[in-house]
Amino acid sequence: MNTLLLTGFEPFLDFPLNPTMEIVNELDGELIGDYRIVGKILTVDFSKSGDQLIREIETVNPDAVISLGLAGGRFKITPERIAINCNDGEEDNYGYKPDGERIVENGSDGLFSTLPIKDMVSNLTKAGFPAEISNTAGTYLCNNVMYRGLSYFQKDQKSVPSGFIHIPASHQLAVEHGKIASWSHDDLVKSIRICIKSL
Repeated sequence: MNTLLLTGFEPFLDFPLNPTMEIVNELDGELIGDYRIVGKILTVDFSKSGDQLIREIETVNPDAVISLGLAGGRFKITPERIAINCNDGEEDNYGYKPDGERIVENGSDGLFSTLPIKDMVSNLTKAGFPAEISNTAGTYLCNNVMYRGLSYFQKDQKSVPSGFIHIPASHQLAVEHGKIASWSHDDLVKSIRICIKSL
């Protein structure tokens, strides 16, 4: 049985909860398609989140890695095409605000996802879920973690599918937050199952 490392994040910025935590915790231990799911939650910390991901990869030794992130305001499931070698944006949960620094000093400017993102989008839309490929993962922790994972596998020349998927807010988060698009928790979970089966 293959193993999939599935990661989510703790709440951050002005989002009082993070639906990726709930999805990852629910799917942890499940068998989906050809994969046994190992779910882990990452901190929102520029100095630690990428290292956490690498430690989990080295501990789990997964056959694939999918990291999930909340894109409050998006209304589609959006697998990310590329991560860029740049930290920028709002403060993390520990008060650090980067200013355009490189994630890996001598790393590539950008790294492309090695997940089957076109198949994911096709299978999601066939199942009735709005989805499209995103060409920007931003410069916050989602991009950071995606870049670190891809950089790790590139450096070790390992052909392990790895990448990032942004999801909309859950209904519960939308109620607490205010004016953002949202999906039901059940539909969010179903959509991630479809993405995993696309592997």
